[in-house]
Amino acid sequence: MDTTRALLAGMDWHPLILSLQVAAWATAVALVLGSALGWLVGRCRFPGRQLLEAACMLPLVLPPTVVGYGILVLAGRRSPLGAWLRAHFDYSIIFSWHGAVVASAIVALPLVLKSASAAFAGVDRSLEAAAATLRQSPLSVFLRVTLPLAWPGILAGTLLAFARAMGEFGASLMVAGSIPQQTQTLSMAIYDASQAGQDDLALLLVVITSVLSITVLVLSNRLLAPR
Repeated sequence: MDTTRALLAGMDWHPLILSLQVAAWATAVALVLGSALGWLVGRCRFPGRQLLEAACMLPLVLPPTVVGYGILVLAGRRSPLGAWLRAHFDYSIIFSWHGAVVASAIVALPLVLKSASAAFAGVDRSLEAAAATLRQSPLSVFLRVTLPLAWPGILAGTLLAFARAMGEFGASLMVAGSIPQQTQTLSMAIYDASQAGQDDLALLLVVITSVLSITVLVLSNRLLAPR
């Protein structure tokens, strides 16, 4: 107990704060893009729909290092996009916490997409048709009928995406690195503590991560539970 208190008293909380910050931004990006793509995949029928869904789901099955390498190729300093950002804005996502947000958002996107597509597909279209007969515009029907009915499923996927973003390691390490006080997230701090032989600190960080993840999973399961 005394050892735990000493670790808590002397622990650097920056990795936890940064992890929450990165996860929040990554989840927000994944929520917007995932919901839009989920509606497109769940409600529309067009050539290449399954190919689009498969491409968006790739980060869920690819090794995180592959995702990280892809970001480096597309937005690294030697890429056309990276060189343009560097020349015009003196900015680069490489070795910055923004890079961790991009990597985490990409790996979290499939979780929102899958939940959102199922949620939108499960909405009773007769309710939308009834709303349309009341002279509601398509946008009004979506905001007042479709989205509220699909929201529990979307929110459950969003919570899972947040948990996934919190635990992201491989892709973020390749893109943002593990710079103390700058880009070192909780998962990277656990790895560094383990490599340095600081087993007590690594265990404490694992417990903190596990408690946060379990809390998010419990909330997600409650939202998905049948009512």
